[in-house]
Amino acid sequence: MNSVKTYTLFNDHDVYLFKEGRHYKLYGKFGAHSAEKDGVKGVYFSVWAPNAKKVSVIGNFNNWNHKDHILFPRWDGSGIWEGFITGLTWGTLYKYAVETARGEILEKSDPYALSWEQNLQAASLVSTTWYEWSDKEWMENRWKKNTLDAPISVYELHLGSWVREGNAPDKYLNYRDIAEKLVPYVKEMGFTHVEFMPVMEYPYDPSWGYQITGFYAATSRFGSPQDLMFLIDELHKHNIGVILDWVPSHFPGDANGLHRFDGSYLYEHEDPRKGFHPDWKSYIFNYGRNEVKSFLISNAMFWLERYHADGLRVDAVTSMLHLDYSRNEGEWEPNIEGGNVNLEAKAFLQEFNTAVYKEFGDSIMTIAEESSDFPMLTKPVHDGGVGFGMKWMMGWMHDTLDYFKEDPINRKYHHHKITFASVYMYNENYMMPLSHDEVVHGKASLIYKMPGDEWQKFANLRALYVYMYTHPGAKLLFMGDEFAQTGEWNFTRSLDWHLLQYPVHKGMQTLVKDLNHLYRNEPAFYENQFNKNGFEWVEADDLENSVYVYLRKGKRRDDVLMVVLNLTPQVLEYTIGVNTGTHWEVIFNSDDQKYSGSGTDADILNEKHEEWRRYPKSITVKLPPLAGIILRQRKDKKYKLQRIKQHKK
Repeated sequence: MNSVKTYTLFNDHDVYLFKEGRHYKLYGKFGAHSAEKDGVKGVYFSVWAPNAKKVSVIGNFNNWNHKDHILFPRWDGSGIWEGFITGLTWGTLYKYAVETARGEILEKSDPYALSWEQNLQAASLVSTTWYEWSDKEWMENRWKKNTLDAPISVYELHLGSWVREGNAPDKYLNYRDIAEKLVPYVKEMGFTHVEFMPVMEYPYDPSWGYQITGFYAATSRFGSPQDLMFLIDELHKHNIGVILDWVPSHFPGDANGLHRFDGSYLYEHEDPRKGFHPDWKSYIFNYGRNEVKSFLISNAMFWLERYHADGLRVDAVTSMLHLDYSRNEGEWEPNIEGGNVNLEAKAFLQEFNTAVYKEFGDSIMTIAEESSDFPMLTKPVHDGGVGFGMKWMMGWMHDTLDYFKEDPINRKYHHHKITFASVYMYNENYMMPLSHDEVVHGKASLIYKMPGDEWQKFANLRALYVYMYTHPGAKLLFMGDEFAQTGEWNFTRSLDWHLLQYPVHKGMQTLVKDLNHLYRNEPAFYENQFNKNGFEWVEADDLENSVYVYLRKGKRRDDVLMVVLNLTPQVLEYTIGVNTGTHWEVIFNSDDQKYSGSGTDADILNEKHEEWRRYPKSITVKLPPLAGIILRQRKDKKYKLQRIKQHKK
């Protein structure tokens, strides 16, 4: 006898939108939901399995027997199976037993489950995302923090290896324990946002979370959904935004996951040229299938709505957009226009961006991790763009690291690796990443990418950070880089926090903290970071000295900062052209002793009222070795009057 009762949360319009690919709140319908029927409490289950012969709910309540609790197929051709089971409560373990057209019995975890077990069975749990939030003030005003003309400095971290208990290095901290340590640290360091590598449930630790099986489940490695919400809530209460890595590009072939969910290619594309990723040995979503689009866009909405995420950084966009990504000739099929663009994936990303920005406005951000020169990625969809808020500036990252790896004596041969970014830096809205991908798999930590002895390595990295923080665009720095972690990132253990006992590492941390606060406090560094009014080269072609000079400009006409990079180990007396009526003072020097620099002062040695190159005046500045300095125009009226009188005499 079937113990399941008829029940539904779907109406005809829900089903219509789902089949059309335009239902963006499916998490309120699919999955396991507490419900009541005829005065009796229980759980309503619903799952999409259009090619199944039978679907039943199995769990610890029926000894995992697939014959007792059989769901009912809807009559409308939607492929939805549903039903109500009395007596079940939160914490019940369950799966779906799916009988395929060929008679196989597949035991599948719930694609919409809110929690999963942490074991080989990886069963789903009847759970809830109810939480009493305390971040109302942040949510009402966060658009001010997430807008493109606000300072955005992101601390990227992996929750499992940022920090662990010293007495139990193999044990994960709970989300709440992480909050206790992370919130004051990020606040003190001056980062405006954190970015969590995927927090969605995943089975394989070495994937770092990028092989997701439970798209709607906060990974239970670190606690419950409410524990993660507490962490986000605490960050928000201290004015720190939260960006989540989101992976709509692929999923693993685990037996209990999405792969061949009802015995057919349901979520993945059937053609392996579009549906299988050769590098990651994973499966690619079928972006042309409406129900799959509804699943994915609903998933984005879920994390933004239920978990109050302030943004989604979309992983592996390049692989989504290119049919020939990581494929040889003959291993991919051109689109109907004869090109290599996955038109269905592009349309999906346009629909995703349109949907989330319509729902949340500019209070959230979407960020593409995309390494090609795919056009108009951050342009509005109505203008033919893909609609992202920002894009990772991968070209800048690679060129910059390639340059800084060079011995200073050879840098003149690579000078324009630094200036090249200015050719295209306003083509898109860029976030400048020094991400986790650059400090793993034998690539070395950032500090060990730098050439020279210990002093030169640290001086080079300090100069690199000055360059990054003063270049147009939002910023992102991976955990550990802020104090010059020496080893490559290892996801199995904590960062090497003990390094902070050494002055060079403590000095690097202090430098990053000061740069964060300087970036946030100087509008010239962020107000025009995405438009051409915010940047001007003063000296871009001095190959022999490896010196770069540029201006950063705010919206106020007199809000101008000058950045000078001396990327050789020599102290230079350097003449720089300036405009009429300007006077400069040094406000930052990466060679300062408090950063474990040599302590060479960056003095302004002379100011001449004579034409220098294309400028009417000049200043001569003492440049510390392997350093970046920042100068600001003084607004001292008394000084200006004195200079005018002296000039008249």
